[in-house]
Amino acid sequence: MSISAPAINIGIPEAQRQEIADGLSRLLADTYVLYGNTHGFHWNVTGPMFNTLHLMFMEQYTELWNALDVIAERIRALGCPAPFGGRILSALASVEEADTHPAALAMVRQLVEGHEAVARTARQVFAVAEAANDQPTADLLTQRLQIHEKTAWMLRSLLEG
Repeated sequence: MSISAPAINIGIPEAQRQEIADGLSRLLADTYVLYGNTHGFHWNVTGPMFNTLHLMFMEQYTELWNALDVIAERIRALGCPAPFGGRILSALASVEEADTHPAALAMVRQLVEGHEAVARTARQVFAVAEAANDQPTADLLTQRLQIHEKTAWMLRSLLEG
């Protein structure tokens, strides 16, 4: 005899949980593609700023890698499957996969655009989470927004002057 799991009863109706999870899936996808771009740029950066960018990109891709698990686990806590696999995540993402090995400052520019895109995605999900009174998701989104906006600012600063 198998025992079935009880229905999820966390105070958020199933339809709203699904809508939030769909938004978080897009956030997961954007984060995944940005992670891949950042890690690839870490491997391939060259030029006079090599050491600075190589280390900065490593810090950034490590943070993104850790964020993937947090986002996916929130999707699961809402009772929905977390998407996975490069093809599926790429299709959900608004961030474009890098397909070249650009010069160092072009890498920086692409990463600024990527972090800003992830921030826009997080903001879209925020309204859905707030409407459902989903504080854990709102908290996760606030944390992600702070990180992506700060990272975009720091990268953008390298392009000024």
